[in-house]
Amino acid sequence: MENIGANPSTLVGNHRRVLSTVFPLQVSFPDVEKVEWLNKIVAQVWPFLGQYMEKLLAETVAPSVRGSNPHLQTFTFTRVELGEKPLRILGVKVHPGQNKQQILLDLNISYVGDIQIDVEVKKYFCKAGVKGMQLHGVLRVILEPLIGDLPIVGAVSMFFIRRPTLDINWTGMTNLLDIPGLSSLSDTMIMDSIAAFLVLPNRLLVPLVPDLHDVAQLRSPLPRGIIRIHLLAARGLSSKDKYVKGLIEGKSDPYAIVRVGTQTFCSRVIDEELNPQWGETYEVMVHEVPGQEVEVEVFDKDPDKDDFLGRMKLDVGKVLQAGVLDDWFPLQGGQGQVHLKLEWLSLLPDAEKLEQVLQWNRGVSSRPEPPSAAILVVYLDRAQDLPLKKGNKEPNPMVQLSVQDVTRESKAVYNNNCPVWEEAFRFFLQDPQSQELDVQVKDDSRALTLGALTLPLARLLTASELTLDQWFQLSSSGPNSRLYMKLVMRILYLDSSEVRFPAVPGAPGASDLDSESPQTGSSVDAPPRPQHTTPDSHFGTENVLRIHVLEAQDLIAKDRFLGGLVKGKSDPYVKLKLAGRSFRSRVVREDLNPRWNEVFEVIVTSIPGQELGVEVFDKDLDKDDFLGRCKVSLTAVLNSGFLDEWLTLEDVPSGRLHLRLERLTPRPTAAELEEVLQVNSLIQTQKSGELAAALLSVYVERAEDLPLRKGTKPPSPYATIAVGDNSHKTKTVSQTSAPIWDECASFLIRKPSTETLELQVRGEGTGALGSLSLPLSELLGADQLCVDRWFTLNNGQGQVLLRAQLGILVSQHSGVEAHSHSHSYSSSSVSEELEPWGGLPHTTSSAPELRQRLTHGDSPLEAPAGPLGQVKLTVWYYSEERKLISIVHSCRSLRQNGRDPPDPYVSLLLHPDKNRGTKRKTSQKKRTLNPEFNERFEWELPLDEALRRKLDVSVKSNSSFMSRERELLGKVQLDLAETDLSQGAAQWYDLLDDKDKGSS
Repeated sequence: MENIGANPSTLVGNHRRVLSTVFPLQVSFPDVEKVEWLNKIVAQVWPFLGQYMEKLLAETVAPSVRGSNPHLQTFTFTRVELGEKPLRILGVKVHPGQNKQQILLDLNISYVGDIQIDVEVKKYFCKAGVKGMQLHGVLRVILEPLIGDLPIVGAVSMFFIRRPTLDINWTGMTNLLDIPGLSSLSDTMIMDSIAAFLVLPNRLLVPLVPDLHDVAQLRSPLPRGIIRIHLLAARGLSSKDKYVKGLIEGKSDPYAIVRVGTQTFCSRVIDEELNPQWGETYEVMVHEVPGQEVEVEVFDKDPDKDDFLGRMKLDVGKVLQAGVLDDWFPLQGGQGQVHLKLEWLSLLPDAEKLEQVLQWNRGVSSRPEPPSAAILVVYLDRAQDLPLKKGNKEPNPMVQLSVQDVTRESKAVYNNNCPVWEEAFRFFLQDPQSQELDVQVKDDSRALTLGALTLPLARLLTASELTLDQWFQLSSSGPNSRLYMKLVMRILYLDSSEVRFPAVPGAPGASDLDSESPQTGSSVDAPPRPQHTTPDSHFGTENVLRIHVLEAQDLIAKDRFLGGLVKGKSDPYVKLKLAGRSFRSRVVREDLNPRWNEVFEVIVTSIPGQELGVEVFDKDLDKDDFLGRCKVSLTAVLNSGFLDEWLTLEDVPSGRLHLRLERLTPRPTAAELEEVLQVNSLIQTQKSGELAAALLSVYVERAEDLPLRKGTKPPSPYATIAVGDNSHKTKTVSQTSAPIWDECASFLIRKPSTETLELQVRGEGTGALGSLSLPLSELLGADQLCVDRWFTLNNGQGQVLLRAQLGILVSQHSGVEAHSHSHSYSSSSVSEELEPWGGLPHTTSSAPELRQRLTHGDSPLEAPAGPLGQVKLTVWYYSEERKLISIVHSCRSLRQNGRDPPDPYVSLLLHPDKNRGTKRKTSQKKRTLNPEFNERFEWELPLDEALRRKLDVSVKSNSSFMSRERELLGKVQLDLAETDLSQGAAQWYDLLDDKDKGSS
């Protein structure tokens, strides 16, 4: 090997040569930004990184090396110096819009360093080391998950998408390789291992927050998808074989190497053929889109050194976009073309389509291996209480996991009977209904078995989301020996409009399939158009957090008068921050014990580490004064569902704040919608907006057959989803009439029966391509409140595949317990039918303390309306808010005195009331005998005072356009002492003449 460390000019020359190979001089990167400022930072921290590296190697790596081999028990690092030449970042590319829970960066890095690391194995008097190293490549950095608290990023993942160029100048390598147990290695093999360790699916994970959820899945996430590669043929290859000292030209003996990341396959050799037919199929897991590439290299097989015939590369993102890609690709660096068919297989988290996939695979010809129907990912976490070796010695446990004839091995954990591995292993499955996972826990010598486990994979097919996450008891082991694993299965579904799955006999919908659809042949003969969306497992899992800002006490006084000589009060308001959104309460004037009584709602996910930030300010003309802050961790609220606490304000001498937080989990049934709407109308405060009754989750997967620009050019489409004033815009997909967006959005819905989901598809720079309107009432009648299908755009050209699902938000801590009883009362029978009521509790307990009986329409058993008609009212005392609440719903069968119907409105007044300060009235409805109002009114007064009042309800109409006189259509007076204010039932009351006396 060339000694690049001893000759600096050679080192620089190699550096330039490698850079010209990896990044040709004529190539520019318009979307890559230079970051000299970052290089300056790296240069300054480089010495301190060296100190950390020295500590890491001495305290972590050296003990692991000593434990890995009995011949290396005297292994030590004698020198660790990173040198004076820091790593350089040539450019950074940011990938926006891939996933809203992560930030994706690609760093073009180059390191030509004077690093020096010396090691010694004293037992064999061996000294070796590294003196100089080069590393060039593209390092992907992923910041995820994004959380609602500092440091904002939960963890950092780093890896090379493609194998980097690595060159190490070894010293004393021959001495090191003479040690028993290492003699089978070579310096090239060691460098290959180091390079592969840095490449996907391997990745370095650095958690930035404690108790990060699913660290193993961040370190080894599920693949984005599977690509099935059909290496079919090549043509026009160059001839490399020569005979009679080159005078006679022969042919070639071609074979191909197919590579995606570290996954490599080699085809069989076709002798003496320039147009070989291979017909082989390989399956690879894809982790990063965009970024990873399918690479095919073609060689001529020779007895000595194989000749290079050419290569092709293709970004996997093009396969994802196409679904199925079938083409001849030109070979670079040689002549000829290679024929590939590439299929993108989506990962389904349920077994609904497994029978279809298995049926299709039976008709697929595939070699050298049959096609897979599923993948299995095993997250091996830890073991407990493994048996000890002879002499009560701690074992060195490792795990062998096998599915059929494929076996994976974990690392060994030395001298520990409670080992922690935290490793992930992946398997392709041909038939998960019949296959098993075999687990063997052994000592690293492989001679001693510490425990075993056999798990039929059919168990996962009935598990939620095809996942088992639990302890497993080991057999042939100690009585308490067990293994913790998370097993995740995903069904492989060929998701393309070009394939139709053959019907499964007896399966639902089998008769709907074309009887002439192909049943056999390659899986790319007829790819299917997806009939339903395939969102990821996080879709539709959001909750709604209802934040009730009640009151504060003992706030500090910030207002001063007369130059500060006279101390005033404060004008406080509250600011809330959560999940990237901010809310602000109203200002309460001159009050150190303000009561806001406002409700805010925000959509939240289960991402760990989120906090609700609360700050209180005093409103001033210039700059608002700070009155304190506090934080609430959402973990407890999301787990328990409810929190009602007085929180001490920090960074101020005094003050506390009363908050009530409730997690609302969407329910996929409309049975409780009427109750939710009624309860929301009762607990809604006048200062807050209308409360949400449902959560709408929308997943827009793709579109097809969009209109072309000027008839021939494909557009660059994006979609806008909107409900009311809230909207979400997808990414723009460049130049295609069949874009794949793969994006979701969520909306709070106040009245599901009247609101509409609007979707517009537009082209970047070309305008509207189509739109659709989906009334949410259609979802209320759907199974599980969900529609998942193709929708035709209203321009008649183009379809969109989307899923829209509603979840009803049922409050368990509203102070109201809903029952589904229907009641109708005439004014003459109200007091007879209501049960006696002896008083209401006067507390602010979070437990339901009131009983709410809600109507579901008018019962056929109701008494007929009186001669003046009826008014429908809800009257209720909300003890938690210390308010009397009345909802005027509607009137019916009002009397018509003139030629035209009246213009009715309802007036309410609490008696006795000397100054008419308790008067309320509804809006006016035009020319109707059956007006609908649904308006809510509140009076703040103690319960004992409410019981001394009478509620006067009058239905009136304007006499004429020019007159201020009001015509009384009828009235009813409720004696609140005789009315059951705990029920809050919506009831019909007969209207009476003003001459009638007494309570109605």
